[in-house]
Amino acid sequence: MGSRRALFLDRDGTLMVDVGYPSDPAQVILLEGVADALRGAKELGYQLIVVSNQSGIGRGLLRTEDVERVQQRVADLLAEQGAALDAFYYCPHAPDAGCSCRKPSPELLQTAARDRALDLSRSIMVGDKQSDVQAGRAAGCRTVFYGSADVAHADLVTASWPAILAYLRGTEDP
Repeated sequence: MGSRRALFLDRDGTLMVDVGYPSDPAQVILLEGVADALRGAKELGYQLIVVSNQSGIGRGLLRTEDVERVQQRVADLLAEQGAALDAFYYCPHAPDAGCSCRKPSPELLQTAARDRALDLSRSIMVGDKQSDVQAGRAAGCRTVFYGSADVAHADLVTASWPAILAYLRGTEDP
């Protein structure tokens, strides 16, 4: 596909506090250390791509505009701290809709890779659910589980953004 690499990021519970189905930008609270780590990832040459299941739309709990306004608030808060996101991809479908874009499917990552000339084998998926790790693995990425659970097949399990940045620094290409 391409030679650039990405840090694929789940949103709720990974970049921001998971509040259920956020519809108001005022609900956005960034997680501790996330902006510093993302700024560091950018300095290492990673594209910062949010890939998120937003089933609240398909469930009738959120409008597309709500999701986009909340995402814009996440991007604005990160940008205020020097961490610019590059793109936002999301699945709007309910879990039982039978779509092909809902994680653990790798489709959101693959679409971003095609759109942005990314090398999935040089990229990393960070998320707080097993489905994030599964999507990253299925796409051919390394994976980080953001949390404290024992998640099978994650390359790193941590609830620390500084630890994620240290991992990125330690996985630099030769």
